[in-house]
Amino acid sequence: MFNRILVPTDGSPAARRALARALDLARGRNAQVTVFWVAPPWEPNLYAYDGNVPAGFVSPRQHVSHVKKAAERHLAPARKAARSAGVRGRFIHREGAFPDLEIIRMAKRDRCDLIVMGSHGPRGFLRVIIGSVTAKVLAQASVPVMVCR
Repeated sequence: MFNRILVPTDGSPAARRALARALDLARGRNAQVTVFWVAPPWEPNLYAYDGNVPAGFVSPRQHVSHVKKAAERHLAPARKAARSAGVRGRFIHREGAFPDLEIIRMAKRDRCDLIVMGSHGPRGFLRVIIGSVTAKVLAQASVPVMVCR
C-alpha cells in the first residue's frame, strides 16, 4: 500500500518513535523511507554596525558547515536504524524558514504516499498562536499523515 514513506525528524524522542514505526511499515512492504531534516536558513545579522562583527555572528560559509554537521547528527542514527532494519532509505536535509512547507514540498518531490512524523509541539496558548509543525503538515498534506506520540 505504501511504497515511499517520508519521515521528518528533529532528533526528538517523538521523531525516533515515528522513525521506528515507519521502518516497521517499510520492512513489511519492501518500501523506501526518506528521512528528512529541515535546518534553519542563514540570516544576515542586520545589527552589525561601526564595522565591527558582533560576537556570535556566523558567516554563510560557517552556516553551511554547521548545517552539514547538524544534519549528520540528526540523520546518522536514522541511517543506522534503516540499515539494521534492512530498509532502503534516503537521508536528506534542506534549509527552510518553515519546516512544514519544506516537509510538504519534499513529500511531493519524492512522490511519497505516506508521511510518518512525531508530535511534541507547543502546548497551551503558545500552540494557539504559532501551532505545531505536525498540525500544519496535517492541514496541508495531500497524502496520509501518521502521527506518533
